[in-house]
Amino acid sequence: MAARSAPASRLLVAEPPLAYRVQSPLVVDASVIGALLFGEPERDQAEAWMQGKQLFAPALLDYEIANVAVKKLRDGLDLASAEMALRSYDSAEIELLHADAWALVGLAKRYQLSAYDAAYLWLAAELKAPLATFDRRLGEAAQAHLAALD
Repeated sequence: MAARSAPASRLLVAEPPLAYRVQSPLVVDASVIGALLFGEPERDQAEAWMQGKQLFAPALLDYEIANVAVKKLRDGLDLASAEMALRSYDSAEIELLHADAWALVGLAKRYQLSAYDAAYLWLAAELKAPLATFDRRLGEAAQAHLAALD
């Protein structure tokens, strides 16, 4: 007796609603977030890069953004505008993660960066995600370092 072949199975694909789909990751630094919050000339570029991405940054971003606000206030920004920018930051969907301090030292030394900038580079490498920055030195280090990842 010949074996019967089973009918071909139909592929079924279930997709979550659009709001639950995984977004591409993007590590953002203080220069990008600061441009967005404080209406810098680079704001449109920052917004375009961040559109539709899941944003990540090292936990130090909170302090860096607060420091940007302090500098802006010293340069004449009014208190209401600074408060509005920081409230907007507080509601931003940026996942803040802690970095490996010893790894930061190695990256900072290798690329002549501050430990703060090395934290963004480290996180981008850990997540295997692009890094968005307006800082030339950090950007060049990220291009070299991320290109070397397997």
